[in-house]
Amino acid sequence: MTPEESLQQLQHALRPYLPLMGNAAESVRDQDISNYPVFAVFPHSGEVAVGLALVDGTDSSHGWSVNVTTLEELAAKNVVAMENVERFTAVYKTHPDALCCLTLHEGAAQFVFIPYLAAQ
Repeated sequence: MTPEESLQQLQHALRPYLPLMGNAAESVRDQDISNYPVFAVFPHSGEVAVGLALVDGTDSSHGWSVNVTTLEELAAKNVVAMENVERFTAVYKTHPDALCCLTLHEGAAQFVFIPYLAAQ
């Protein structure tokens, strides 16, 4: 499967949750928790020790769990190296209409941006 196909598959799986994720991102910003909300997305069979649970994959038809976290927490836990924080924020700012997701699947981790407009 190509990276584009994987991203499309993930977007399809998360589509029902995009409004909830968008609201969570807005709340993180509005409450001055962080300007950089991130969603850890992982198969329901896995566990992730970052963020707060937003979607339990065992209750979803697609099996993906979603936690909401922040860049600050990811940096504090060395998921994002401190020397990469500035570069991360620069990339993040180029996607103002997207939700930042850290996908964790089969031992691999990758940041992807899912268009928020897909939530509407």
